[in-house]
Amino acid sequence: MKSLAPGVVHAIPADLKKALIANEASVDAWNDITQLARNEWICWVESAKLIETRERRIERTVSELVEGIRRPCCWPGCMHRQKNGRA
Repeated sequence: MKSLAPGVVHAIPADLKKALIANEASVDAWNDITQLARNEWICWVESAKLIETRERRIERTVSELVEGIRRPCCWPGCMHRQKNGRA
């Protein structure tokens, strides 16, 4: 089983990790993006206020990574990141 590379600020939550690992193509895509991009996906999932929204975001993360999308669309970005792009 392949391992998942980490983000910068955020640890990969268990539910996102489980969904990513269930799809080998998403693991490859996840490991191919930058740490900051991984951080964006994690923060996007974590920022959901409702469990239903979180579940949809996890599904979108997996499917969009497989499609080649490298960051969440239409989201201002991780509020934990500094303006210079560092965590």
